[in-house]
Amino acid sequence: MHAVCRWHQRARWLHKHRVPFLPTWIYYLMRIVFACDLPYAVDMAKDVKLYHNGLGVVIHRKAKIGTGTSIYQNVTIGGNGREGKDNGIPVIGCHVFIGAGAIIMGPITIGDYARIGANSVVTRSVPPYGVAVGAPAQLIRIDYDRGVSAR
Repeated sequence: MHAVCRWHQRARWLHKHRVPFLPTWIYYLMRIVFACDLPYAVDMAKDVKLYHNGLGVVIHRKAKIGTGTSIYQNVTIGGNGREGKDNGIPVIGCHVFIGAGAIIMGPITIGDYARIGANSVVTRSVPPYGVAVGAPAQLIRIDYDRGVSAR
């Protein structure tokens, strides 16, 4: 497991158990050491992989990221500035691939087994098994035949 993910899990556990100061200290330590903005409030599955130690990754504090997701460096998963009650926050499904430099913004859902290309700007939802690339991202195909064992 990657160091950033381990530290995030520890900070999240401490936050859930209302331990003061330590989650914030871990958050700032991760910002300095790994150059990533990964708040302890992010609802991220335990087996999410942040490649290259999450270098440059920025994730909104209310984002939800499903199991088995792979996130490469310089990815931004953020709100659109109009967050009410969790409105404007992306929800990432299970086993999603997010390429380097991708930006996922707004109240969208990225379906299970979807793939987001490198440097794509995603502002619309992507269905399960969808492949989205470009700026702004366009859905280029849906790989329904791609099974769980295809990864």
